[in-house]
Amino acid sequence: MNTPIANTRPAPSGFKVDISRGQRIGRVSSEWFSRPDDERYLSLGELHGAVKSRAERAHARAVESSAIRIEGSRNNAERLDLIVPGNQQPITPTHWSYGQLCSLVGAPATYMRRLPAPLAAINLQHGLLNHRPELVKTLEMDDGRVELRAVTGPEYGRIWDHELVSAVMKIAGNGTGDTIWKVPGLLDWASMTHNPFVDIAKDTTTLYASDRDVFLFLVDDTRPIEAGRLSNGEPDLYFRGFYAWNSEVGSKSLGIASFYLRAVCANRNIWGSENFEEITIRHSKFAADRFAHEAAPALQTFASSSPAPFVEGIKAARERIVARDDEDRQSFLRRRGFSKSETDKIIETVLSEEGRPPESIFDFVQGITAIARDRTQQDTRLELEGKAKKLLESAS
Repeated sequence: MNTPIANTRPAPSGFKVDISRGQRIGRVSSEWFSRPDDERYLSLGELHGAVKSRAERAHARAVESSAIRIEGSRNNAERLDLIVPGNQQPITPTHWSYGQLCSLVGAPATYMRRLPAPLAAINLQHGLLNHRPELVKTLEMDDGRVELRAVTGPEYGRIWDHELVSAVMKIAGNGTGDTIWKVPGLLDWASMTHNPFVDIAKDTTTLYASDRDVFLFLVDDTRPIEAGRLSNGEPDLYFRGFYAWNSEVGSKSLGIASFYLRAVCANRNIWGSENFEEITIRHSKFAADRFAHEAAPALQTFASSSPAPFVEGIKAARERIVARDDEDRQSFLRRRGFSKSETDKIIETVLSEEGRPPESIFDFVQGITAIARDRTQQDTRLELEGKAKKLLESAS
């Protein structure tokens, strides 16, 4: 059931936030930077219509790999066509399915794409005929011409992109403000306020789909959650958010990530994130059942759940004093696997940002996540963020 939007709106200036705390998540920003205009949608309804339409024109079948015939056009050096048993009409591979076909026979796709089509066809045909015969699952779509969208193993468990969008629409409506879940607003860097009411346009939307995937990001940013006070006495405000992704052609798994955040900037970086949780489902044989029984219910639960446990967890972490002098601070962090240099940096960061050395679990968590943001090496950053999450959880 859709959750109706709250009737109250914040002042035009938006909500004052402190993004120096928590984690920065760049996943949505990476999507935002890479998407051309034709992959950007202004509502969930528009997005659903696009991915549903292509699914209705597609059909899957299992065929013997050795029975596939490949033809290269002499009139078009880049044109390859496939003849698949049961369909005498030529099928044109997409860029993605061509790569899958090359992988099937162990051919380097980048090199194959540089060959003239007749020569590439001979090499691929040789590979298919000499490769161990096996069943493969093709996904074909008739859009004026028949297009091969995917070549996967016979046990591939397809979750359609429109199924994920439909699950999101059950809680988020159109994603444009008709429910509490919507495309996020923007952070004003000058005033450090998050304004949730921003027009949805091609350069602000967070609803995307290409020929190989779908990605969406929504927030509940009109109803801030107060979880304690900042050192200056102002409320520490959060919003709820989640993003989800899928590929019905096998380029990535299905996943849903939920979290609390303090702001979203113009290039769609997520700032001040806490309590990040993620579910991923590989497209294996029982993927559709796992989506129905795990991912979709988890999304519903997050959307309808109370923020009280999160708020109480933050409150407990703020109140739990674990260090009262420099020796306590050093030993607290060193016992938890931090190096001497990391320990000094964490303490210095909290002292700089808070005007006092860390005392509570919450202080230490903020210091750890702050130095994690500065780490360019992903594994190191994730390790630090994992330690911060574990420490925060220990307070509740």
